Amino acid sequence: MRAEHLFGVWSVRFTNPPAGLPADATMRLERHAEFTDSLAGTVRRVLPAAAGLPKAGGHAARAALAGDLDEGMLLLDESSDNVSISGTWNGEMVAGSCGRVFQGIWKDNSASAPPNAPDVPFTLRKLR
Repeated sequence: MRAEHLFGVWSVRFTNPPAGLPADATMRLERHAEFTDSLAGTVRRVLPAAAGLPKAGGHAARAALAGDLDEGMLLLDESSDNVSISGTWNGEMVAGSCGRVFQGIWKDNSASAPPNAPDVPFTLRKLR
């Protein structure tokens, strides 16, 4: 499997997300502009309105993604400000899913995350 097989729109389901972050999100993956064998994209979350700010707990409603598919492992860095890493994604393709389902762990790396932030299980399902 190559990175281009992951291009498209994915639904995201988190198990026990941190307070302030929803259990569901949408991810779009595409070819990275500079590194053609890599991935880029966005993750979108519907965040609770907090005094009109577009962030919750150090996370933006729309965050940038960049990473790779390395020997079957999906490795993505998330950035809410396009500068620092606010989350990391490490997942594997589910056997028998033909590359349409990945499961793994998301880690909160935002400035507001506690030092011992728990691993958050996620499932990605390809929509189109």
